[in-house]
Amino acid sequence: MCQSYDVSTIQVADEAFVAAAPARVAAALAHPARWRKWFPDLTLEVTEDRGELGLRWRVSGDVVGTSEMWIEPLLDGSLLHYFLHAEPNSPLTPGQAAAQTRDRRVAGHSAMFDVKFAAEEGRRLGEPAAAAQAPPPLSDGATGGAPRHSNREAKQ
Repeated sequence: MCQSYDVSTIQVADEAFVAAAPARVAAALAHPARWRKWFPDLTLEVTEDRGELGLRWRVSGDVVGTSEMWIEPLLDGSLLHYFLHAEPNSPLTPGQAAAQTRDRRVAGHSAMFDVKFAAEEGRRLGEPAAAAQAPPPLSDGATGGAPRHSNREAKQ
């Protein structure tokens, strides 16, 4: 006999190669200001800071669930994985669920490429992966290594 399992309405998985050391990718990922830019309708609360392996979040706002950006060392750089498993706050038709999943997939993909471009800052195309020495800058001039915390405080 088969057992049924609940599956999240919104499930997104994506990955991208980043030509940078995992430490640079983690530094680019560490800033709650970036999270708010990527997902302005969501609050991300860190449930697990995995250092150079990435972050796991509890997600609330327009959808509720969990998310993760996992950093996997690969070749001379990193493979960045993005996951979102969430439920909308109100019932959706199948068409609305598909559109919401597509929108969340596009937002996650854009977030991964924001991390990629920040982590690869200063690297020319065709050069070796960006080393871990200097954390990537934020667009507002701040440097990497900021404390990791919930983006909830800044939204209030």
